[in-house]
Amino acid sequence: MRRLIPISIVMLIALIATACAPAATPAPAPTAAATAAPTAAPKVTLTIFGAGTLAAPFKQVDNAFMKLYPNVTIQAQFGGSVKMVKQVTDLHQIADVVAVADYNVIPKYLFGANGKTAYTAWYAGFATNAITFVYTDKSKFASEITPQNWYQVLARPGVQIGRSNPDTDPSGYQTVQMLNLAEKYYNQPGLAASILANAPKTNMRDTETELIAALQSGQIDYLAIYLSDARQHGFKYLQLPPQIDLSDAKYSASYAQASVQTANGTLTASPIVYAVTIPNNAAHPDWALKYTQFLLGSEGQSAMKSSGFGSLAPAYVNDASKAPADLKALLTAWPK
Repeated sequence: MRRLIPISIVMLIALIATACAPAATPAPAPTAAATAAPTAAPKVTLTIFGAGTLAAPFKQVDNAFMKLYPNVTIQAQFGGSVKMVKQVTDLHQIADVVAVADYNVIPKYLFGANGKTAYTAWYAGFATNAITFVYTDKSKFASEITPQNWYQVLARPGVQIGRSNPDTDPSGYQTVQMLNLAEKYYNQPGLAASILANAPKTNMRDTETELIAALQSGQIDYLAIYLSDARQHGFKYLQLPPQIDLSDAKYSASYAQASVQTANGTLTASPIVYAVTIPNNAAHPDWALKYTQFLLGSEGQSAMKSSGFGSLAPAYVNDASKAPADLKALLTAWPK
């Protein structure tokens, strides 16, 4: 028969075991770093004003930039370069980045001439282009026109030509400049006037891209436009000589022989170079600088090329001493 251990002895053994057991180490209190939630980059809305012809390449640039910086949302507006710049100077709208189809627009309106407010003191030329005429199979005399007889075909009765407004858009006055150069190149006095007679104000818009649908539908036969747009839309186009199409800086002195009168004064022809700047009153200057670096860099230049523009790498700068220091590795002096 087994003896029962008194309960008092059992309790004594339990107390001794508890006393001898190692003390449990308390869990460390969470540190501030462990409890703080990850800090997300602040949301930024970047506003860009651009020439109408930049809509396609900038869509590529903008999407790539926003993918790289998910906290950034880009709001872009496109239109005639003069019109877009005047939204800054006359309507006092805030833009982080301004990009135009004619570099001359920036010093003319944003450098503070004649005592007006100066919005910037620098610009960088980042792409080139050329003026041409596009057409479709529906266009009158489409089967007859060639790079040799184009100025005769465009002057024929009944031909409808579209163009942009010289008072609001660079391609508008560059088209007239090109026609004035063509008069001398082909030795055909009156060439410009005879072609412009088929391009009345009713066939004019603030930017030539607004007339693409009219060309496609057959409402107009030919459209004066940039070569980049011709390539983007797959239009037939005229391969004009570089001596007149404003595409080549080596003909700068020759181009300067042509000028056009506009509501904004007399405008002398020069090579087509697209330029970008950051206004002094940009809402997000640091992000505007990042965007401009991206545009002037390899990915931005690739987007320009794929959209039919000529690339400029490094970009031309009017005055390196006035450009942001972080851009200088991407810039070179403007050719004289």
